[in-house]
Amino acid sequence: MMSPIPRFMPLPGTPPLVEMKGIAKYFPGVVANEDVDLTVMPGEIHALLGENGAGKSTLMNILTGIYQPDKGEMLIDGYAKSLASPLQAIAAGIGMVHQHFKLVQAFTVAENIHLGWAETPIGASAPVLEARTEVLARRFNLETRPSARVSELSTGEQQRVEILKVLARKARILILDEPTAVLTPAEARALFAALRAFVAEGHAVIFISHKLEEVLEISDRITVLRGGRKVATQDAADCTVKGLARMMVGRDIVLADMRARPQGAGPLAAMPVLALDKASTDGSGGAVALKDVTLAVRPGEILGIAGVAGNGQRELSQVLTGMRPLSGGQLLIDGQAVAKADARAFAKAGIGHIPEDRLKSGLAPALSVAANAVLREYDKPPVSARGMFSPRAALALARSIAEAAAVAIPDFAMPVRNLSGGNQQRLVARREMRIASRLLVAAYPSRGLDVGAINTMLRYIVELRDAGAAIILISEELEELLNLSDRIAVLHEGEVMGVLDNDHIDIERIGLMMGGQRQADIKAAV
Repeated sequence: MMSPIPRFMPLPGTPPLVEMKGIAKYFPGVVANEDVDLTVMPGEIHALLGENGAGKSTLMNILTGIYQPDKGEMLIDGYAKSLASPLQAIAAGIGMVHQHFKLVQAFTVAENIHLGWAETPIGASAPVLEARTEVLARRFNLETRPSARVSELSTGEQQRVEILKVLARKARILILDEPTAVLTPAEARALFAALRAFVAEGHAVIFISHKLEEVLEISDRITVLRGGRKVATQDAADCTVKGLARMMVGRDIVLADMRARPQGAGPLAAMPVLALDKASTDGSGGAVALKDVTLAVRPGEILGIAGVAGNGQRELSQVLTGMRPLSGGQLLIDGQAVAKADARAFAKAGIGHIPEDRLKSGLAPALSVAANAVLREYDKPPVSARGMFSPRAALALARSIAEAAAVAIPDFAMPVRNLSGGNQQRLVARREMRIASRLLVAAYPSRGLDVGAINTMLRYIVELRDAGAAIILISEELEELLNLSDRIAVLHEGEVMGVLDNDHIDIERIGLMMGGQRQADIKAAV
């Protein structure tokens, strides 16, 4: 067993690596930050918590030179510092991995790692860059494929490239925004080991996450924001999950088993609303992404899809919503085989889709909040009538969707990319639920949401189920699947290892199936 990494102990009088004093930032109609203090010491992993829209991203955008504060000052290593651009922040040793990836899709992993890096050898060949990337990946325990194009990678793989790119540049202050949202538990453990080694050298990490258990595991101190203001800074050892949740949202949050159907809920129907029969499809790189998948989901049922990220979940959700054609097998709606993939036709048939990557697949980032909110209904009354689009009706519908999603919008004309990631997620979810009269395919619907918003999101899904819709819930969170699903199918390398009824599920058995063992083989072994 490896000995634990010794903690870095700064000498008395050592100044903080980062000190933000009285920071304020205002946008039209919005107080993003007000009188926020944040102190980060050498050798520390400092967690930053808060609800979606609490001001975490704005505060970090100020620290990384993307925004300029309207009030307050910043000190780096004890000296006042004004960071006018991200380049100045990088020069000061501040690096950030954002929620939304900033990679060049057409470039390889190795090319993305070396792009704009002062240490990139001039005129280096692709094999040289790939070899250097492989060395970096081993050093930081972040498995990747140096020669693969980013467009061919799963969301989890792209996240690893982002993290590796920043770590390679020797940042002294590393900011991670939801870094484990798309990592497997094993990958998260490897990342945590890398972070502990990183701060043991006297560096610091600012760790933003909504996963409160992992925050308590990895952090030394925790700062909580609410409504753009600092609520508290406490030692992690003195905190609990329940206490942190209460500080974040201002009330107690109880996550319960939601499988029970209330009186009056629609009964399970016998005929599947959608089924796959030995369905196969190719991935973006040409390799088989799904192989002989047979699944069915009935009205009034939640079918959970478990599996480690990158095992065909994205391709499955695209097949189920008409975005990706089959290379073999059949897809049936109400027992009738579908001739071709057609996302528009699937939506008209009452199939909604909360995609894995909300900004890339669920929204048009440059368009307004209003335009994105009505994206699925722009050609229907009341938004459009007799071929004429009504901006007033579109705005009214957008306001209604935002209200149902509990998203405060200061200006519906602003680009949707200006919303926080969590608010984007909630807006997409409510928009898709409006059209999902038959089926909702929800891929990681709670990803990036705070604990209160997760509870609300899952209750929305349950209400849709109770109204008689079928739900396919794709998630890496086993607790989430167990609390909602009637049955759970396990994916491994694009194949279904088995489908389990959620009455007496053995967690160990699910783990074995996620690792590649088939349900029938496990039964035989038992």
